[in-house]
Amino acid sequence: MVKSTVLIAAQRFGLGARPGDLGKIGDARGWLEHQVSASYKAPPETAQLTDSATILAAYVKARKDRRDAKKDGGDPVKQVANTIREEILPHYLAQVEARTRIAATTEQPFRERLVYFWTNHFAVSVDKPVVSGIAGSFENEAIRPHVTGHFADLLLAVEQHPAMITYLDNEFSIGPNSKLAALARRRPRAANRKVDINENLGREILELHTLGVDGGYTQADVTSFAKVLTGWSVGGGEGRLAEGKPGAWHYRDNAHEPGTHTVLGAQYKESGESQGKAVLHDLARHPSTARHLATKLARHFIADDPPAESVDRIAKAYTASDGNLKKVYAALIAEDAAWNPAPAKYKTPYEFVTSSLRALAIEPPEGRKLVASCETLGQRTYSPGSPAGWPDTARDWDGADALMKRVEWSLAFADRTAALRDARQVASDVLGDSVSPATARALGRAESNSQALALLLMSPEFQRR
Repeated sequence: MVKSTVLIAAQRFGLGARPGDLGKIGDARGWLEHQVSASYKAPPETAQLTDSATILAAYVKARKDRRDAKKDGGDPVKQVANTIREEILPHYLAQVEARTRIAATTEQPFRERLVYFWTNHFAVSVDKPVVSGIAGSFENEAIRPHVTGHFADLLLAVEQHPAMITYLDNEFSIGPNSKLAALARRRPRAANRKVDINENLGREILELHTLGVDGGYTQADVTSFAKVLTGWSVGGGEGRLAEGKPGAWHYRDNAHEPGTHTVLGAQYKESGESQGKAVLHDLARHPSTARHLATKLARHFIADDPPAESVDRIAKAYTASDGNLKKVYAALIAEDAAWNPAPAKYKTPYEFVTSSLRALAIEPPEGRKLVASCETLGQRTYSPGSPAGWPDTARDWDGADALMKRVEWSLAFADRTAALRDARQVASDVLGDSVSPATARALGRAESNSQALALLLMSPEFQRR
């Protein structure tokens, strides 16, 4: 008999069991704690991926070529589209394939789920062309190395990554009293061109990444913080902007708005790049940040509407440890509510696909097919609809149309894989004693193994975690 805690560890905290996993877990809480206490080691699947700076530099070059093509009478739109398709898209597909291969085979599924949690918390999207080839790099370079460190370090790594800078347009944010703005105003052609701050990055850091929408900040704080972040940019460019490594994080002092700026009542004196770092450091330690992050973690791992007392305890662990994420995860694991045997969370499309791959212990298909599968189910990889990331409650995923698409996907997946394993054995291997009598009867009455497998994938026990 498989303990319910083992199933919860594999399903709710992990990515779904593979054959043989349930018998290896033993002490469920200890199994989870071990995953986040071990030192970080990059998955080998990421070793062959191209770094974000190289990919972004290629995209920036394509934009330059577009301008040159326009001058020469060519078709600039077609030229850039060809560059994205031929040079940038392969990087995106490779990143999706590597990510899913890790998910399908990892021995540390809790750590991997945390990677996805934080990637969604700090959302960027390939829907924006400049991010199309580096969203996966962002996850591998900024998220993975810091998942079990301090939140302050994770926050800084994220906000200084080229994917976040370009997604939220901070490379175009220029202090109106900066040296670069003064230079622009002296150019005749730029006389009518507005040079000013862009508030996107500052707003999303306050609203989404740290304090939360009700975290106590004002529009004045957004504007002031945006001034602090002027100069946080990406290297490369032409003329006077040709500084720093192309495609990599770069601080442009000539774009920074000088002076002392006030954010949340605290004054930050002129100190260049360090001014922004100081604000991020204080935001990471703010009580509203502790509560905002605790609420999201509890919602993801406990229930769509988590108990208030659970949120309180997780937030206290965050504050007491100065944002040590290992301590925060320990508090989460210690919550009795997280171990309620009733499955409280509905799998997102990506969770559904990866847990299906794990259940049958099969290698994921190539990137293009993976993207198509997740897009069909409504969750194209690295493509949330907004900086708020993908939603994390059942009501956002369990509509009638979405359910029908899951049925169709399950039927097609079962047709391709039914010859590999018996559906009833798969049910025993990955769901243990949680298989209900109704599901067991349905599997027993199925006309074929393919039909039984599709029924298993669509069962309530498999669809929920």
